[in-house]
Amino acid sequence: MAEGYRPSKRVARSYLPLSEREEAIGKDIVQAAYDVHTGLGPGLLEHVYEVCLAHELTRRGHLVERQRQAAITYDGIVFDEALRLDIVVDSLVICELKAVEELRPVYVAQVLTQLKLTGLRLGYLLNFNVELISHGIRRVVR
Repeated sequence: MAEGYRPSKRVARSYLPLSEREEAIGKDIVQAAYDVHTGLGPGLLEHVYEVCLAHELTRRGHLVERQRQAAITYDGIVFDEALRLDIVVDSLVICELKAVEELRPVYVAQVLTQLKLTGLRLGYLLNFNVELISHGIRRVVR
């Protein structure tokens, strides 16, 4: 071992592989995000990108729910409208949209928490306020 080397304290999690359906939806989400960004460019409000991304995904044959409310349980109480998800595709994949100058770690944490609370496994954090959309796409798996 190199001097000063310390093994990572992070514990590697072993995840079950995503289903072929989840992977296919993910590919369509990425392509739809590219198409929307190419058509509109950066600098618009998040809502504009949400409408257009939902349209692109619907054109690709997906069931798209915008601003889907999800119930959460806290302290033994179910709160029916506590969580609002920007886009849910085919009831399997969450898309959290942003139009910000930079993606912050808290946004990834937001998607992870959404996945945990909904029981879903795959989410995408999509920031459209970037010059290259590839810099604004983060895949999040739980």
